[in-house]
This record gives sequence, C-alpha cells and structure tokens, in this order.
Amino acid sequence: MDEIIYPESIKSNILDLIQRNTEKMEHSFGIHLALRGNKIMFDGQTQNKKKFKKYMNHVLQASAGNTGFNTDDLNMSISMAEEDKIDSIKSELNQKIKVVVNGKEVYPKTFKQKEYLKAIAANDLAFGIGPAGTGKTFLAIAMALNHLLGKKVERIVLTRPVVEAGEKLGFLPGDIQQKVNPYFRPIYDALYHLIGFEKTAELIEKEIIEIAPLAYMRGRTIDNAFILLDEGQNTLNSQMKMFLTRFGQNSKVVITADISQIDLPEPKKSGIFPAIKILSNIRGIKIVTLSKKDIVRHPLVQRIIEAYDNAEGKGG
Repeated sequence: MDEIIYPESIKSNILDLIQRNTEKMEHSFGIHLALRGNKIMFDGQTQNKKKFKKYMNHVLQASAGNTGFNTDDLNMSISMAEEDKIDSIKSELNQKIKVVVNGKEVYPKTFKQKEYLKAIAANDLAFGIGPAGTGKTFLAIAMALNHLLGKKVERIVLTRPVVEAGEKLGFLPGDIQQKVNPYFRPIYDALYHLIGFEKTAELIEKEIIEIAPLAYMRGRTIDNAFILLDEGQNTLNSQMKMFLTRFGQNSKVVITADISQIDLPEPKKSGIFPAIKILSNIRGIKIVTLSKKDIVRHPLVQRIIEAYDNAEGKGG
C-alpha cells in the first residue's frame, strides 16, 4: 500500500472532506483508500495509484489558498480528474461560476455542469445531452430565471413534447391542461424550488412564464425570451426543425435530451440525432454532453445507471 504523508500544518478540513468522501473517491479512482492521521494510504493498480497521487497533490495546492474549500470543491475536483483535467484543478476552482436566482446561489457540481452553464451563457443555442440526474433541466431553468429577473429577457417559454411513456393520455382524468401537467412536473419542481410556489403561480398567470406542449410552438416567432425545450430526445425530426426556427431577436434557447430514454415508438427517428449532427459546427451553437459521472442525485442513481448500462451491453 502506498502512502502520502502531509505536514501537520495541512488544513484539517481537507482531510475531513476526504474522510467523508472516501467511498466516492475509491469508486472514481479505482483504489482502496484509508486515512491515518496526516497519512493518506491507498492501494490499487499502478496507473490508478499514480493518477490518485497526482490528483491529491493538485487538490492540496488548490486548497492551500482557498479557506472556503468545501464538499462542492472536492466533488468538482473529482469530476475533473474523471475528465482527465487534473492539471486544471487549481485554475478551475479559482474561477467559480454561480447562478443567482432570487437571492439563491446555484453552483455547478461537476466540471461538465460548469461547461454546460458556460455554454448557455456564451451561446444563443445550447444543447445539454446526458442521462437523468445530471442537472440538465434544473440548471437551464436556473439560468432562465436569472435572465428573467436580471431583465435580460422579458419572458420564459418552457416546453417539451408530450410523448406517452407507457400510459395513455386519454385515460388520465381532467381537461387537456390537467392531462399534460404531469409531463411538466420536473419543470414545476425546479421553479418551485428556485422561486417558490406563489411567485411561480404569479409569473405563469401573467404569462411571463409560459409552460406548454411543443405542439403549441408551431407558427410562432418568440422574441426577447429564454426558451427551453426539455426532453428533446422525444421529438421527431420535423418537430425539432419546427422548434429551432421559432426563436426570434434577443432570444436564448436551451435543448435538453437524454438519448438513453427515448419514448418514441421508433427511437431511431428521434430529431435529436440529426440536430446534433447538423448543428455541431455552427457558430453560436454549443453542444455539451454530460455522462453518468455528472449525476448529482443520490449516489445510488449513478450505480443504478451503470448496472443497467452493463446489463444492456453499453459499458461506460
């Protein structure tokens, strides 16, 4: 077993963070890890040990001048190691990105989430592609509210295709709005979390926030708005093209998609695939691909997705 011995002067909170996140670090680096006083002891394959030792040196350098180094910083550094960005840990942690919404501060928790937020800020059209739990929708809505409350846009338009996933709309109770509302629950949840139920209801009533099925976008030109198409993997090519031609002057568009969960009868006909292929090299458009490493829900979610990927032969 190898070990790294650090001077007693090292900030105890760093070692405490490592101790509390031992299991996560073991999983990420493929090593066995133990702390004994100011010793960090680890074992595993040679290449994994070499990578972990390099990583720890960079983390300690980054934390040396950062008195507020916390769990989010540690998680960000681990995600950077998983993306082979170890050499950039110090510089990236010194350049934090946050989205302020109604006094609340929202931070990206992984390197790819940070790239996603940068893409939204710097481009008129950004794609967030990745599995459930990677923060695609939540971060996009946080950015939308930031733009709205900061008066960068006049309204928010939130839409998604209403595609039945194992249940029929006709069997659900209520009128059409009540029937489609369950499909928008993740969007409502994000809004409630960020600005509360009353503020959400007020903005929707005033039509400053519009939440509607994708079919309602046809024939419109939407100016001065932040527009989110959620669940873009469930569009047909014709629907995707229709949506992409809706936004007008001073509008910003974000499209999220999880290509592992396509609910269309013929998944290969999803409009997300040609959109990514056709638009990938156009100036003003950025496509960010998140992975299971960026899942920020309960740690078991990442393992569940890995287990399903392995069972279905998808591997990493």
